[in-house]
Amino acid sequence: MEHPLIREETLRWFCEQVLTKLEVPKADAQVVTDVLVLADLRGIDSHGVARLGRYVAGLKEGFMKPKDASRTVRETKATALVDGGQSLGQVVGKRAMDLAIRKAKDTAVGIVAVRNSNHYGIAGYYSLMALEHNLIGVSMTNAGPLVVPTFGRTSILGTNPISLAAPAMKEKAFVLDMATSTVPRGKVEVYNRLGQSMPHGWAVDETGRSSTDPARVLNALAKRLGGGLLPLGGEGEDLGGHKGYGLALMVDVLCGVLSGAATGLQVYADEKKPNVGHFFLALDPTAFRPLDEFRRDMDRLVRELKDSPKAQGQERIYVHGEKSFARMEKFRKEGIPLDPKVVDGLKKIGTDLGIAWSA
Repeated sequence: MEHPLIREETLRWFCEQVLTKLEVPKADAQVVTDVLVLADLRGIDSHGVARLGRYVAGLKEGFMKPKDASRTVRETKATALVDGGQSLGQVVGKRAMDLAIRKAKDTAVGIVAVRNSNHYGIAGYYSLMALEHNLIGVSMTNAGPLVVPTFGRTSILGTNPISLAAPAMKEKAFVLDMATSTVPRGKVEVYNRLGQSMPHGWAVDETGRSSTDPARVLNALAKRLGGGLLPLGGEGEDLGGHKGYGLALMVDVLCGVLSGAATGLQVYADEKKPNVGHFFLALDPTAFRPLDEFRRDMDRLVRELKDSPKAQGQERIYVHGEKSFARMEKFRKEGIPLDPKVVDGLKKIGTDLGIAWSA
């Protein structure tokens, strides 16, 4: 099915109208919209405007507060603990990363942990913020249980993403933005919609063994019968699944245990109070060496990778973030391709709120 191309400006206008209609202040509506649209621009459509309905439901049901109620509850020169007050995760996340950046400019490092928040969108949005200040940025969040531990058969951890962005000079910045599961739930849902078997090693059914049946996996997850997504590396230890499991657990330690947010099965255990945790870090390279030297050596490392011999049949080696920057340029010129079902979903949201869809 052909995906219609939607102008960035159209999506921004529509999302902002929807959010302000639900009593989100204009500046905060712009932040949430910015995170959603950037996800689509960078090709992470699982976290783009397709997720708008999630925030509309959260605002209507009251477990996402329209006005920012976040507050700093503990603070040192280099660190802070923020309570999100059940506000929109993007608004809380941006405020926390801004605080980490301010501290890094003052003391070379800023670390901010957040509790009592909501889903904050793509992790990369916040690490990218640091690049505007020539800082290294780190962003992580825990999430509702979808991932089984190695040798387990019940999902305990979230897809718990990690993002790190580092500035370069002439080359594109290094931007790692990845889940710690083999795939997101959305990919399993795509195969289910198409009625196709999914690749072996993505997920396990209620027995804890790898399954290629997306319907069975999704049904078991929905009813909490067992099963779930596999950590990076897949089933067992042979291909490093225990390492992905360890990374997911590391994220929960920094986002959940450190901040006092929910962890593991407790994230979204109470649908009306998700208590999601985030972790942000901003680091000034000039605390270690001159900025130009750092950026020059980033360029050298990137070129060393890209200029190295290619595997048979391959023409190019990419560095993390490179494909996403290219997509941004293309989609900004030509429009953002959206699944027709996503467009239909947006139109319905608009109809329900009396906002015309004008793509």
